[in-house]
Amino acid sequence: MYNHPFHKNDLSQCVFLITGGAGFIGSNLIEYLLKYNAKEVRVLDNLSTGNYDNIQPFEKHQQFKFIEGDIRDIETCQKACKGVDYISHQAALGSVPRSINDPATTNAVNISGFLNMMIAAKDNHIKGMVYASSSSVYGDSKLLPKQEDKIGHPLSPYAVTKLVNEQYARVFGQVYGLKLIGLRYFNVFGPRQSPKGAYAAVIPLFIQALMDNQPPTIFGDGEQTRDFTFIENVVQANIKAMFATKEAAWGEAYNIGVGGRTSLNELFNILKEKSGKHFSPAYSKPRVGDVRDSLADISKSNNLLGYAPQITIQEGLQLTLDWFKQNTSKV
Repeated sequence: MYNHPFHKNDLSQCVFLITGGAGFIGSNLIEYLLKYNAKEVRVLDNLSTGNYDNIQPFEKHQQFKFIEGDIRDIETCQKACKGVDYISHQAALGSVPRSINDPATTNAVNISGFLNMMIAAKDNHIKGMVYASSSSVYGDSKLLPKQEDKIGHPLSPYAVTKLVNEQYARVFGQVYGLKLIGLRYFNVFGPRQSPKGAYAAVIPLFIQALMDNQPPTIFGDGEQTRDFTFIENVVQANIKAMFATKEAAWGEAYNIGVGGRTSLNELFNILKEKSGKHFSPAYSKPRVGDVRDSLADISKSNNLLGYAPQITIQEGLQLTLDWFKQNTSKV
């Protein structure tokens, strides 16, 4: 992966902090930054949802440093930010169902933890901070494709936390001059995404089920659509956002998708064909809080960040399947 760089800057002059670096997206960012000779890549993670196996390949790298700690603790955040140039804030409790089952913890991590990180970034004079938002902020809006300035009402506590993050970021930009960019991820998938746990994402769950010769479960009729986005596209967006050169780019939130729609039924059929399996999915009742349709308008991220996704869903699914086949013991 990462056969060409997404940046023009000399990373050997920069210290990066990745919160949630032991997670799926964070660990792919680490891989990119180390590949292109970052001066230091520091990770802050409490390993509650991240997996140490994701960062184990980097632990012998001289430029890599791991801090086990929680963003809910302000002192931990302050220490982690000392001497840092750029922050990629990926730490969060993901999952709509998890937030419905436990709104208090989701709020504590995603809002209080995010606030701690912004305070630490401000106090340590960080050059720029990119944070993970979510397409869930569009809520009950029926408009397709989704445009950044037209959102609906959130449908879950998780969506509320991401919306609050964006509001907080806007205020911290205006009041303190902190340079922040939010990325609204649209159903990210790829290598290192875990199929384990009650709140795993749909693509690793489907792949694991197919590999285990089990029918995966589809909630609802399977005709709900998503803008599935391969991890390499998301890494590109993070790097380009971190080094955004247009002044107007800062203080904004951006859709990060590919601008395509795939239903869960179509997704299953693609994976079934690629894996050579021949059975049907099991259907269950729809999940509370799920958005029906999702499709990103990526013109804003293209115009202001230069984001241009390179990997299609078909290519991404093949790369992900290949990774799962080679790493079955790690997932």
